[in-house]
Amino acid sequence: MAAYYYLMAQLPYLIYEQKPPMSSESFKELALSLLNKKDTVLMGNISQNNFPSDETEDEKNAKSTGCDFIDLWREWERTLRLNLARERAIKLKRKQMEEPPVLPADAAHTAIKTVVSDGSPLDKEIMLDKARWGVIDIFAGNDYFHRNTVFAYFLKLILLERRQLFNLEKGFAEYKSLYASVLENSQFNTQNSGQYSGESK
Repeated sequence: MAAYYYLMAQLPYLIYEQKPPMSSESFKELALSLLNKKDTVLMGNISQNNFPSDETEDEKNAKSTGCDFIDLWREWERTLRLNLARERAIKLKRKQMEEPPVLPADAAHTAIKTVVSDGSPLDKEIMLDKARWGVIDIFAGNDYFHRNTVFAYFLKLILLERRQLFNLEKGFAEYKSLYASVLENSQFNTQNSGQYSGESK
C-alpha cells in the first residue's frame, strides 16, 4: 500500500477538459513498476484501445477479473454500447436489436440521451466521455490510495487523450473551412478585379 500512496501522491489531479499531464502509456509503465503482481495482471485487463472491445457471448459469461472496479467498468461500457446500437437502430427505423441488459441503468439512460440529442457527432462523443468520467469516479470509491484509483487514473488519461484527438479533428475541420473560405474570396476578388479593369478601358 505504501507504493500506491507514493504513486498517487505525486500525480496531478485530473480534470476532463485539461491537456493530459502524461500519456496513458507512460503512466502504465510507471504504475506497473510499483503495483504488486496481482494488480499488475489486473491492469492488463484495462484496454488501451480506448475501451474494452464489445464482448462476445463467451466473454460475457467468463469469470470476473476479481476486481470490482474493472468488472463494473466493463459491464457499464458494454451496456452503454449495446444501448447506443439499439437506440440508433430505432432512430434509423432499422430492425430492432435484442433487448440490452437493464443494468446499469445509467448507461442505458446515457445512450438514449446521446442518441436523441441534437448535438453534433463531436458533441455527442464528448457527452459520452463525460458520462464515462463520472462513472469512473463512482466505481473508484473514496480511497485515493487504493488500486482502484490507479486503474481509474489510467482510464481517465485515456479519456483525456481522446479529448485531445477531438480537439485536433475539430481544429483541422475549422482550418479546412477557413482555407476554403479564403480561397473562395480570393477567386471572387480576382474575377471582380478583371471585370472592373475591362469596364474602365
